[in-house]
Amino acid sequence: MMHRVTQVVLLAGLSTCLASADTPRQMENLTRGVVAVKQPGGVYVGWRLFGTDPEGIAFNLYRVAGDAGPAKVNESTIAGATNYVDTKADPNLPLRYFVRPIVEGTELAPSKPVPAWGDNYLEIPIQPIGDYRPGDASVGDLDGDGEYEIILHQVSRGRDNSFAGVTGTPVFDAYKLDGTHLWRIDLGINIREGEHYTQFMVYDLDGDGRAEMVCKTADGTKDGLGKVIGDKDKDWRTLKPGDRTDGRILDGPEFLTVFDGRTGAALKTADYIPSRDPIDGWGGIGGNGGNDNYGNRCDRFLTCVAYLDGVHPSVVMCRGVYGRTVLAAWDWRNGELTSRWVFDSGISYPPFSDASPYSGMGGHSLSVADVDGDGRDEIVYHAMVVDDNGKGLYSTGWRHGDAMHIGDFCPDRPGLEVFTVHENEDDTVRFQSPGAAMRDARTGEAIWKHSPGIDVGGGLVADIDPRHRGCEAWGGPGGLRDCAGNQIGPAPRSSGFAIWWDGDLLRELIGGSNVTKWNWETNTEDRIFATGSRPGGRGPNLTADLVGDWREEILMTAPDGKSLRLYTTTIPTEHRLYTLMHDPQYRLSIAWQNVVYNKPPYVSFFLGQGMAAPPRPNITLIGSGEALR
Repeated sequence: MMHRVTQVVLLAGLSTCLASADTPRQMENLTRGVVAVKQPGGVYVGWRLFGTDPEGIAFNLYRVAGDAGPAKVNESTIAGATNYVDTKADPNLPLRYFVRPIVEGTELAPSKPVPAWGDNYLEIPIQPIGDYRPGDASVGDLDGDGEYEIILHQVSRGRDNSFAGVTGTPVFDAYKLDGTHLWRIDLGINIREGEHYTQFMVYDLDGDGRAEMVCKTADGTKDGLGKVIGDKDKDWRTLKPGDRTDGRILDGPEFLTVFDGRTGAALKTADYIPSRDPIDGWGGIGGNGGNDNYGNRCDRFLTCVAYLDGVHPSVVMCRGVYGRTVLAAWDWRNGELTSRWVFDSGISYPPFSDASPYSGMGGHSLSVADVDGDGRDEIVYHAMVVDDNGKGLYSTGWRHGDAMHIGDFCPDRPGLEVFTVHENEDDTVRFQSPGAAMRDARTGEAIWKHSPGIDVGGGLVADIDPRHRGCEAWGGPGGLRDCAGNQIGPAPRSSGFAIWWDGDLLRELIGGSNVTKWNWETNTEDRIFATGSRPGGRGPNLTADLVGDWREEILMTAPDGKSLRLYTTTIPTEHRLYTLMHDPQYRLSIAWQNVVYNKPPYVSFFLGQGMAAPPRPNITLIGSGEALR
């Protein structure tokens, strides 16, 4: 019960579907993101189409070979997809490429020339730290030059909440794409390391054209300038080897800090909302929902960025999954960090007869989307949704699970859909929650569901079979299902990450270090690309549309752990879409991708076989924009 593959060319701006809000959202001002890769038969070149580009924009592509002057590569203007294969370049010469937009017959200023890569990846050197390894990463334009920088979480001796023991200290490094090291932040001994503890957001929160980083801090956190937050001498860890509280932090102050993206300097620190107390007040109904007094359930964190007013981004810090859940929204404006609202499902104790319908609905990931079409974002917290005003929008009552995805999966239905899987463990079986379900994102009503009472550990949704309208979903018994819930065959083994990689509109899958394509005729995954690198944890360090056209890139760790590798596709496409980073839902998905159990990003419109032209995003680009074009 609710508690309250066809070939097409898609041009930006052709759809009559407009965003709901009258005032545009603030978005980062990016360069064209030209990428060039030498390969047999020529040089593949791709670049961004902006969501704000005028209808009918075209491009000329230029090559600079060695010491020669620029030479136009294309014979006729490039009015379709924003990629090109230069078959006349001399691969033995140093090569650089740039594009010039053409609007109403006039050639505009050139983009910044970029060198052609010798391989299909960019090697980004990092500064290793002892026994640390590269973990999750995020991106943001830290210095306002229109190019993304990488913020890398360096991980050492992490612990899941269910396990005691002393951890390493979480460290964050910022790098430019050429490997230039910008700063290092060490969260210190009073922040525990682990995927449930160490959440961080990178986003331009104040609209000055430069991104900030925000995360939970404590006594002893050292910022990018070496300055310490709080008391540098305090050690709040419980050091009791053999006890289940060993290594946990059950006392001491908790902070929220905004860091300058350029220097890593701490700009403002406030008390974290909510506090961990009462430590035994974070339980809920059934299974893992039980209370504890040793810091397991109280220290499960998630976070995201959302446009709660429809124009400016806010950061939302979240605590609690299995029982009590608290979401605290913050605004960073004009050098001040202020609390916007706090959603609290409330504290209840066994037998939980007074439990809120929003208690125990969380998962190990979250998402952000405008589910009700009012131009303002909601927080999709697995089995429930919190409205932009901090009030509960609805709870499905289906409880906890490990995977959740939101997008326009069923293009013939209005609005967005949410696909979830659920654990149904122990005495929660009596509620007969579905093992997996597709629901209406606005109302929470089930479109279809299956496997009540069964613990389903993972699931994914993507358009992988062109014979069926919309996206396919899989997770739990029944194999692959169409967007109406019909069983259509066996499911792929990969259920972690999806990626738009090759030239068609279907989505590919990431299994380990490989990109695979679902073969709907043989019901197998065919490997189409092997990175040769290693994932950053549960998946790649990051997947996102970072350079080139609308296809996504993969950030992974080099085999020796001394660098990151940014892989890009070199498969031409004839489909023309604006950069996915100009779709607000997708851009926010990149911000939260590092949170707990990493999940792939999704756009706010249907992107797949038989899609319509995407809606023009209602955004305004912020920042100086100097030399960006």
